[in-house]
Amino acid sequence: MKILLTNDDGIYAEGLWALYRKFTEQHSVTIVAPDRERSAAGHAITLHKPLRTARISFNKGCVGHAVNGTPADCIKLGILEILDSRPDIVISGINPGANVGINVNYSGTVAAAKEAALYGVPSIAVSIGSHEIDNYNDAALFVEILTKDLLEKGLPLGTFLNVNIPDLPLKKIEGVRICKHGTGLYSEYIDKRVDPRNRTYYWQACDLQTSIDNSDTDDAFLCRNYISITPIKCDMTDYGVLEELKGWKINKKVSKQSSGGI
Repeated sequence: MKILLTNDDGIYAEGLWALYRKFTEQHSVTIVAPDRERSAAGHAITLHKPLRTARISFNKGCVGHAVNGTPADCIKLGILEILDSRPDIVISGINPGANVGINVNYSGTVAAAKEAALYGVPSIAVSIGSHEIDNYNDAALFVEILTKDLLEKGLPLGTFLNVNIPDLPLKKIEGVRICKHGTGLYSEYIDKRVDPRNRTYYWQACDLQTSIDNSDTDDAFLCRNYISITPIKCDMTDYGVLEELKGWKINKKVSKQSSGGI
């Protein structure tokens, strides 16, 4: 199997190398990852400055390509330039901190998997629901199991998997739940401060969720110590509203306006 690994935490991140160690046991693995942390970069790409890569070798011979761009940039470079042929799968992570609920919209980890899906490459975004991780190796083992299923079963074109794993040994996790993406808003706030030169500045912040109701969403299951797996589509069209909009007859109203009608 030919695997492309990336993340949004930078090429030296421990979660990335946990995946590398696991998958190089049996597979061909290439790392193309940001040269520094790019958390919450979303699906940004670099257009107004050149992209550069550096070949990095460390951790007893591990090799990767560090890119001065975003996670989505890394996928583009990996698929279009660095790899000799398309990968069988792209895995983005392992991200410290959950990417569930509305955070999916901001996550560079998720965006990298989405970019791969746009190219028609099967992909998985992987996160752990903690910022001080004890169980990267167990998470990497689960990803290996899931990867085999994904390549055997397949997904529709333009769909990828968003996976969130509790920071627990696999034997202590409650199970796996296939579930929908949560859309509830977190408790957000702006922390307003003043610097030593009397200039105002702001930090965006939110209260971390440690519990949630018994809904069937990714954030709810993760809070209850389940692994959550959510299939996400690149096609963001709301097809129900699409048909409703056709009934608004906007085109006829514009035609009347342009011909002098009201």
